[in-house]
Amino acid sequence: MSQHDHETPDPVTDRVHDNSWSANLEGPEHAADRELLVEQGIEAVEHTTAGNHVNLVTHGDHGHPETYLYDALDREFGDDVEWEYVEQCGCGGHVVRVHVN
Repeated sequence: MSQHDHETPDPVTDRVHDNSWSANLEGPEHAADRELLVEQGIEAVEHTTAGNHVNLVTHGDHGHPETYLYDALDREFGDDVEWEYVEQCGCGGHVVRVHVN
């Protein structure tokens, strides 16, 4: 985990999900720290069992996730996951669906 000047934020999840689910990465702590958003997005994928997907709902302040999230997912998981851009939310955030193989 990276060093943050503020308190350590709550994890995005504290259990392994044996179903498809959504990870909320839209909090003010995510807006303030893109690295935290990426770290917690990776943790969400790690907490999703094979055959399921997690929707990573990213904060709009960082722009389209293709500019920072896709490469991080590729570096971390390679062919073990596939992702697709779903949509931009009304609040300005973005949804990326990550399928765990």
